[in-house]
Amino acid sequence: MPPPRTRGTALRHRLAELRGPDVPAKALDARALAALAANPGCARRAILDGAGVNKAALASALGSPSAFGQSQFALTRGNAFEARVKGDGGAELLRLVHEKLDRSAEPPAHARVPDLTATGPQGRTARTELELREAAAHPGAWTLLDHPMLALDVAGSPAFLEPDAVVVHPDGSWTVVEIKSFPLLDGSADPAKVGAAARQAAVYVLALEDVAARLEPAPRVRHRVLLVCPRDFSNQPAASAVDVRKQRAVTARQLTRLTRIEDIADALPEGTCFSPELPAEELTAAVESVPATYAPECLSACELAFHCRTRAREGGAVTSLGRPVRAELGGLTTVEDVLAAARGEAGDPEDPAVAALRRAAALRAEALEAACR
Repeated sequence: MPPPRTRGTALRHRLAELRGPDVPAKALDARALAALAANPGCARRAILDGAGVNKAALASALGSPSAFGQSQFALTRGNAFEARVKGDGGAELLRLVHEKLDRSAEPPAHARVPDLTATGPQGRTARTELELREAAAHPGAWTLLDHPMLALDVAGSPAFLEPDAVVVHPDGSWTVVEIKSFPLLDGSADPAKVGAAARQAAVYVLALEDVAARLEPAPRVRHRVLLVCPRDFSNQPAASAVDVRKQRAVTARQLTRLTRIEDIADALPEGTCFSPELPAEELTAAVESVPATYAPECLSACELAFHCRTRAREGGAVTSLGRPVRAELGGLTTVEDVLAAARGEAGDPEDPAVAALRRAAALRAEALEAACR
């Protein structure tokens, strides 16, 4: 068996081949990781994200361009708001952390804001861990880490993650800070957006816990994160404490179910490549060589959703109708199987799903007969 370093090097070369010659890897961020964890059975997304393939460019090359992602206006507005929140050495941000999460501590009159500059993601990750160690070794003061870099193992491949901020409290505990541009109206925000932010923050909490586990004694990573948003329709920051224990537990469980990327890569045909520069027919064959698990929720989380939806509909897959429907149908995986079972042409009559379909078909026939009288 080759040593781990050799095996890791071989995997990196294999993933580079899947991207295509001289194509830089697209970093796997927390937003993508949260979406990947929400659909752990999708080998297609796992290998594309693991290889760093630009799925937006891939979707366009396949003829199903993605509508997923933020507008440039939203990105610009978000960056401007974040700069305001972190201005003056993060004074306003630390005030919100103290107010919402740690009133028992001394107010943050001033804080340590270390420089996290380093070369490459590995260098920034090491620098972040060094500063977290330093803060843990000298409790009693506030420390603000602006855009630290964290690493998390995902299906055997490292993902480098960049939270908006991490705050070290005077008691040595750590808090993740998420800064979003959607508003808090009368103290509340869109539940769907808050839920997405919580799932993203949960990924950062998991990565921080990995760092904390390497320290002695291990600092406490707080499971209540700080969500900072504009107040009403102004540019003034407001904050809310969000408990992400549930999202953290779900994400951790789902990540452990992901098939290892090297196993997926080893199962691919020799010469498989996902470069958008390939001819459409060859590129489509490469993408279809990896099984996908499509669900309507993918439309808000994956750039390849339109392509996978088309293929799911063409194959009559019941997953295109939604996960709840798929769960109710048991072993019936295609619309054709469902209709045949309802008509009594196929299926085990003892199967609860088959029995329910036949009962529904009989009731429909009775209703139509009564309507025609």
